[in-house]
Amino acid sequence: MNVDALFSSLSSASIAGQIQSAERVVCYAGPGIQSDVAQAMVEMAGSLGSEMLTVCLDFDDRVMRMGYGDVAAVKMLLDAGIVVNNAPGLRTALVIIDGNGFIFTPTALYLEAEQTDGAAFNAIRMSSEQVAEALARLSPAAKVIAAAQAKTPEEKKRIEELLVEVQSVKVTPAALAAVTASLEEVPPVSFDLARQVRVFEPYLQYVELSLTGAAIQRHRLAIPPNIQKLGGGKDLEDRLHTTFELIEKGSKLSSKPLEDALNVIRKNFTPSLGKDHGRVVLKAAKPHLVERLAEFRAKLDAHQKDVAAGLQKHLDSSREQIVGYYQQRVIDARPDALLGQSLSGVISEDSAKRWLNGELDRVFPSAESLILEMRLDERYKDVTFETLNRDDFLESVKEAFPNVDWEKAYEEFKAAGQSEKKDPAAK
Repeated sequence: MNVDALFSSLSSASIAGQIQSAERVVCYAGPGIQSDVAQAMVEMAGSLGSEMLTVCLDFDDRVMRMGYGDVAAVKMLLDAGIVVNNAPGLRTALVIIDGNGFIFTPTALYLEAEQTDGAAFNAIRMSSEQVAEALARLSPAAKVIAAAQAKTPEEKKRIEELLVEVQSVKVTPAALAAVTASLEEVPPVSFDLARQVRVFEPYLQYVELSLTGAAIQRHRLAIPPNIQKLGGGKDLEDRLHTTFELIEKGSKLSSKPLEDALNVIRKNFTPSLGKDHGRVVLKAAKPHLVERLAEFRAKLDAHQKDVAAGLQKHLDSSREQIVGYYQQRVIDARPDALLGQSLSGVISEDSAKRWLNGELDRVFPSAESLILEMRLDERYKDVTFETLNRDDFLESVKEAFPNVDWEKAYEEFKAAGQSEKKDPAAK
């Protein structure tokens, strides 16, 4: 920390180093506190006295999940007898060591790795007046320290007249236990992995496209057991076994042209990353995909109308074929299922036909029900932590999109990683 510069670069490591050189007072305020800073304060508590160390945080598990601090650091401070004040919503950070103070922007490790090379300015030096006023307005204990350090009676009086603006309460063992339990029940994600995921979020999305209900040529209905027992011949052998094809192969009601069109869209816009990864779309190309899917839905609507015009007639024809195929067999076989419903015991053509239709009513769909099932579903999902854990993910992406230069993203991906030592959530 260069105390003469107006703009500086502060990291947890550099703050910890400066704290270790403190001679009188240390004040730290911010959303959270990292372990190396807390450890430095614990080490100084013996020589300075714990009452000369002021800590003010937003002590909340949500803050920990953002990577602003580590709950273990707070426990370390409390175990050393250092009072930690909880100021909900605190986001501005400041550190005051003796008479030198800086306002700085703390790093949310969930979003980015902490800069340690001094290349990024994130702190502004405070004047001596600002240091005194910040202490006075931060907490009652800090105000006492500021007043004690005043160089003149007038300055002391001015400080004593200032109002404490940051409302806080002491972090109790019960509060520490509650936050610790919450983080154990739902642990924070590994911060380095979270940052790596965000590298690819602007580039890719997983996509699932599924056409359902259109392939009525694949619909088969189960022939009721009472009819199956009648046996059969060769007339409808291609379509009639224990199940029956509602639509014969090659029918104009087939959805094959639609399926082929959707497969072309999949091939052009949603290449597969392998069976274990699924299909992805470049977010830059997604508007074009959405446009093609809108055109496809128009084709699907037209197909539904074409099907509606002739499907019921086709279904009625198929039913008539089955009835005609089995009618004489019913008369000859005199099934008990029909005799049990007959007053005369006579099986006529009409009674055989009525019985067959009654059995088929249980399994035959209506044209309307088939048409209502036709739809195109599209589902999008962003890349996940589990995805990036797969060793072949990056290679699969390069293979799927060979015309995209992935080197920049790959370098950002590597830079976003961080060692477990500096990533509390990775432990």
